[in-house]
Amino acid sequence: MPKNKAVVLLSAGLDSSVNLYEAHQNLQVVMALTFNYGQKAAEKEISSAKYLAQNLNIPHKVVALPFFLDFNRSSLLVADEDIPSGSQIDIHNLKTSQATAKSVWVPNRNGIFLNIAAGFAEALNAQFVIPGFNAEEAMTFADNTEDYMKALDQSFSFSTANQLKVKCYTSSLSKTEIVKRALQLNMPLEKIWPCYLAGINWCGQCESCLRTKNAINHAGLKTQLFFK
Repeated sequence: MPKNKAVVLLSAGLDSSVNLYEAHQNLQVVMALTFNYGQKAAEKEISSAKYLAQNLNIPHKVVALPFFLDFNRSSLLVADEDIPSGSQIDIHNLKTSQATAKSVWVPNRNGIFLNIAAGFAEALNAQFVIPGFNAEEAMTFADNTEDYMKALDQSFSFSTANQLKVKCYTSSLSKTEIVKRALQLNMPLEKIWPCYLAGINWCGQCESCLRTKNAINHAGLKTQLFFK
């Protein structure tokens, strides 16, 4: 029986990378889609995404969205806005996480990304679009929740002829659980790019790095293998 087809949104962070590998096992991934929207980590995200997709022989496409810079709000985009890091972050404190989330929030990013992915998916006769969400960040980002995916399913029932669905393998998992799943999938963790910046190595200080570091540590791995 032929497998259902999917388009995976691949930023090359932990969550999207695990979803790529899960989808590769269970579906026919017809495209891995990476967006260059002017984010500070764009070069590294694209390079890592390309590696991961090629490793699985999955077609990889980069879509440039330069108009995101016109939003001129997020510290992920604005050159002279510092991304919260180090002591500014407490991943175990919800109020602190909500405050730092405001700094890195990009207006309607996931809404735009998923609608573009839906267009490619419908054109490729795919049944699913697959983002990389997790239960931890759903606490501070409403567009990472399972309720959001259900709402998109309803929207796509109107806007796509094939009534496309959103599917995410990690939406109910913690970051630690996602790292453990990555190991089960033999995913090369050292090849992902969770960092908000584009240095030689992961910075280890931004919120995404700190969440990834915490998860790697709690999964029983040595963080120095990843954070130099």
